[in-house]
Amino acid sequence: MRWSALSLFGLLSLFAAVPQVQAAGEDYAVLIISRERLEVATSCEIGVYIQDQLSARLFQEQSTSFNLPPGKVSLRLKLLPGQAPGCNPGMLAPGSQEVVLHAGDVLKYRLAMNAEGVYLKRADLGY
Repeated sequence: MRWSALSLFGLLSLFAAVPQVQAAGEDYAVLIISRERLEVATSCEIGVYIQDQLSARLFQEQSTSFNLPPGKVSLRLKLLPGQAPGCNPGMLAPGSQEVVLHAGDVLKYRLAMNAEGVYLKRADLGY
């Protein structure tokens, strides 16, 4: 009885290890988007859209990261309606930025603002 229980646990542990081995073969890129600096002079939350889908909301002094497959990624930033006055989005859709990701990349971008609106600016990783 002991041997059958031990062999059952051994067999189950082999099946549990198979997905981990398969996942190790997949390559991803890490994309970090930061609003840690006070370059964007608004208290509104900013939506991060990846491939035109809302993927994150950033408030002041926050950052987010994504594990994405390699290839071209369309990124769009937009002011989201919120509790603070003046946070209603405009009528025009904001422009998008294309980022090319390679397997194993760790890229960091920070939010910046110019006359045309909010955009992503490449930043150093800092470590």
